[in-house]
Amino acid sequence: MDKYRIDAHKLIYHPERVSDWLKGKNIYPVYAEISPSGACNHRCVYCALDFMGYKPRFLDTKMIKARLKEMGGLGLKSVMFAGEGEPFLHPDMAAISVHANKCGIDTSFTTNAALMKPAIIDKILPTTSWIKVSINGATPITYGQIHRCNPSDFSRVFENLGYAAALKKKKKYACALGMQMVLLPENAHEAVDLALKARNAGMDYLVIKPYSQHPQSVTDKYKDIHYADYEKLSVELEKINRPGFSVIFRLNTMKKWDEGCRPYKRCLALPFWSYIDAGGNVWGCSMFLGNETFRYGNLNEKTFKQIWEGEKRKRSLKYVCGMDASTCRVNCRMDEVNRYLWQLKNPVEHSNFI
Repeated sequence: MDKYRIDAHKLIYHPERVSDWLKGKNIYPVYAEISPSGACNHRCVYCALDFMGYKPRFLDTKMIKARLKEMGGLGLKSVMFAGEGEPFLHPDMAAISVHANKCGIDTSFTTNAALMKPAIIDKILPTTSWIKVSINGATPITYGQIHRCNPSDFSRVFENLGYAAALKKKKKYACALGMQMVLLPENAHEAVDLALKARNAGMDYLVIKPYSQHPQSVTDKYKDIHYADYEKLSVELEKINRPGFSVIFRLNTMKKWDEGCRPYKRCLALPFWSYIDAGGNVWGCSMFLGNETFRYGNLNEKTFKQIWEGEKRKRSLKYVCGMDASTCRVNCRMDEVNRYLWQLKNPVEHSNFI
């Protein structure tokens, strides 16, 4: 059971913001993805943002704390620390996350967890909504080959997560602990074993998701992968579900990848989210990193409000209004949100007969 709606969207829980958008008002984002670090300690074979170059750049702590306080006041509801690098390479990651929560922002992490040591877990777990760990194999060998890292990281990750699970249970923290596997030909045979390991480690869930080709990615090894043959795997994984643990097999997203099409003609979701890279740049869409048309401004130079209400963003949104969404990345972050918004903007006939 996907109680977190990972294979769907959650914009339906923000009707006021959606209503303001429908009325043409300038709204602030509900959600932001922030990349505290451009560097990464792994080199995953499927990495979508490999074109960013894993640059050793980091958000200035004082600056991002000030901007998070501002963004919380403007209506930002949540932030995921992830992005082009490993968030825990930032020396002040724990302090930044705790600060964001104090500003009224729900916080989360997508991480490989190799650097998420007990001292860090002690600090972040009380105030974090969820932590999703990328782990793409059930054995050190497969894991090391896909993550292109030292296989010893496999046991280190499980040690860190075991500590987090024990602490969560002891302190009764609400933080959801999960793992995530990108389903590839090299690891599909280990999906069931990983699910069992995740359950035994005290995780709340394991996500099995499809690959998604970023148009700018250096690697295109998996661009022709098909998932129809993996549907039977979902039946095996469902048997592992127990109260308190579930495997979320993203079958809906896999089908969308195989079909390669979308029911909406334009991207409508950009006002509801934002991407901030490790250099402090605010982007409308992570597919177009490096394209000035989609860069709204830089947080080192301006406040978030100045950037969000600035002329660059207005021009960018106007450009997107005329852009053909069929050229966008399949299964992009905002795909389900776009499907929802397109229906609101283009209701079916007889829509009053609810």
